[in-house]
Amino acid sequence: MKKTFIGLLVISLILVAAQGAFAADKTIKMAFMPGIADPFYFTMEKGAQAKAKELGVELIVGEYPKAWGPESQVPILEALAARGDIDLIFTAPTSTEALIPVLKKIHDGGIPIITVDTYIGDGDYTTQSNYSFPLAFIGTDNYLGGKVVAESLAKLIGGKGKVMIQNTNPDVSSVVGRGKGFMDGIKGSPGIKLVAHEYCLDNQEKAQAQVGAVLQKNQDLAGVFGVNVFSAQGAYRAIVNAGLTGAVKIATWDATEDLINALKKGEVDLVLAQKPAEIGSLAVEWGYKYLKDGTKIPDKKLVPGFFVFTKDNVNDPDAQQYIYSK
Repeated sequence: MKKTFIGLLVISLILVAAQGAFAADKTIKMAFMPGIADPFYFTMEKGAQAKAKELGVELIVGEYPKAWGPESQVPILEALAARGDIDLIFTAPTSTEALIPVLKKIHDGGIPIITVDTYIGDGDYTTQSNYSFPLAFIGTDNYLGGKVVAESLAKLIGGKGKVMIQNTNPDVSSVVGRGKGFMDGIKGSPGIKLVAHEYCLDNQEKAQAQVGAVLQKNQDLAGVFGVNVFSAQGAYRAIVNAGLTGAVKIATWDATEDLINALKKGEVDLVLAQKPAEIGSLAVEWGYKYLKDGTKIPDKKLVPGFFVFTKDNVNDPDAQQYIYSK
């Protein structure tokens, strides 16, 4: 009887040890849910895939939404969570408020969440609130970037004149931050007047039409800030079509090949490049550390820097790494 008990105990210990070894050797599976199909997120995916390959992580990429917003994003997020084999999800919330319930539900179901590029609530995940549950936010300091753009555009127009912000969505943390940073940035130039702040809802044609309408009312418009890919491309094309290239200075955000080519041709005057590949890489790296040994990001925030393209540096070899890929 005693021998039988010892034998069963040994078998149990062997099984526990085997299960532990399997858990340690288990391939971590993460999912990336982008905000929309555009070069910024394509580049982020490439950075994430490279780090996943390095660490032996399997990366599942959710379907790229064709339109920006919770209506497109939430069903894809829910489908990823329903798979049952995802260990962690990192995603760009398309609304500061509307994504809280679904991300909280996924978190409560046992899948840790990291937000990239955009955040929920006010982005302070350290506070005790209904949006403090994400492991971290990893993304650009959009407010600071907006101030940098404002100061640069002010120099381009000689510190005076009418300007406009061509924005995208009023409830998305990234572009809201850029707009606020820009408005605070131009306060340092009393001669600059903000005459319009339009939202195109990530529709390039709508952005082009909005800038055209502002030009009709303000034929002495001196500058435009396009806060993301769609608003920027719509803005500079409206200026080109109006025959005002060079007369109206264009400051843009996101270093797509289209915007970089426009800068080289003189149709755009400044392009702020984020570092999406680094953001994707950091999400995988820190997600891996958390799942492996519980390591957490201090203050639950990582903020990669940015790079500003101008006509003076756009052809520099070292600058090419910051151009987004398709």
